[in-house]
Amino acid sequence: MRTARAEAIEIRGGQPGIRQRSLQRSWDHLSGRKGTDIARWAEEYKVGPTPGVSGRCDDGRMTSTIFDRLRSGGFEQALFSHDAETGLRSLVVSHDTTLGPALGGVRMHPYEDETAALEDGLRLAQAMTLKAAAAGLDLGGGWSVIIGDPSRDKTEALLRAHGRFIATLGGRFIPVNDVGTTQADLKVIGNEASPVCADGDPSPMTALGVLEGIRACLRATGGDGSLQGVRVCIQGAGNVGAALARLLAAESAELLVSDTDARRADAVAQTVGARVIDPATAAVAECDVLAPCALGDVVNDRTLPELRCRIIAGGANNVLAGPEHAAALETRGILYAPDFCINAGGLIFLEERLLGHDNARAEHRVRQVGERVATVIEHARRSGASPTEAALALARARLRSR
Repeated sequence: MRTARAEAIEIRGGQPGIRQRSLQRSWDHLSGRKGTDIARWAEEYKVGPTPGVSGRCDDGRMTSTIFDRLRSGGFEQALFSHDAETGLRSLVVSHDTTLGPALGGVRMHPYEDETAALEDGLRLAQAMTLKAAAAGLDLGGGWSVIIGDPSRDKTEALLRAHGRFIATLGGRFIPVNDVGTTQADLKVIGNEASPVCADGDPSPMTALGVLEGIRACLRATGGDGSLQGVRVCIQGAGNVGAALARLLAAESAELLVSDTDARRADAVAQTVGARVIDPATAAVAECDVLAPCALGDVVNDRTLPELRCRIIAGGANNVLAGPEHAAALETRGILYAPDFCINAGGLIFLEERLLGHDNARAEHRVRQVGERVATVIEHARRSGASPTEAALALARARLRSR
């Protein structure tokens, strides 16, 4: 296992300092390569089976232990915590800290079992590594999971216990709120651990990056980037989905909204004039753009043949259930903006907050997400690779360069 490094963000007394670097060298490595070369490049710098989980070790054996899974995915650490007094059951995964300390969400969810919680944490941590690398950030990938129902099990004492657990990592993991947790929860965790990202909601910036990425996809499919009259189905009306709905409504898009929480979907729909649809069928709704903004595995063996969109571009992580679905979307003529590329706006914003910069600078950088998505699509088409392969190659080339 590699030792955790803080080359890009160095924690001194809990205050991080970040050095910026360019992505140009990574693109220079890829320029002029054919599709098979880019696919081989992505495989050569493989850091794990994202997107999707292969369930196999490097030598082809089925994974049988946690250590097999960590080794096959290139993970550094998976740490578990239990606090008898509060009932806390949680874990922190560190995937890759080549570029800096791991930053990731604190997700609280009533998982079926510990295995499901671990697998979710592993996949999300790996996605954060790719997201940070593809966006040119000096951050690593990690994730934290609390097993429990946030509506019933969440208490200040439990959050503080989780904060003490995170504190044992000495700043190598920087938490931010995610599904089942809020910024207020992170402030409670911050009473025990430092640094934490508890100031400034990243959701609007994630949504802004997705908006610019959707524009890039529209241009890549023959449009001019205008969203007027474009039918967008937003799957998930949480923080990111609601923010994206407001941005799209301001651009005169036609909106469909779904959420497993009917009241939340109704509230967003009333605010932006959207039509609420059944969350069970949202993934296969007839639309121009499908924007997943909730949980992952949206494109899977069941939904793939039934998709009725021409673009998939949203704020969710791990949209593809398996790596094979990237090629399948290409075959169907559906343009997929790689999730770890298009949804990096929130992470960019958080890095800017850690740097102490203002929101204007953050917004300027986040709007460049659209340019990055356009470049990925251009490289993919020029080489004959899928956008996912091109984005993976970019991320892994940057990791290799360090």
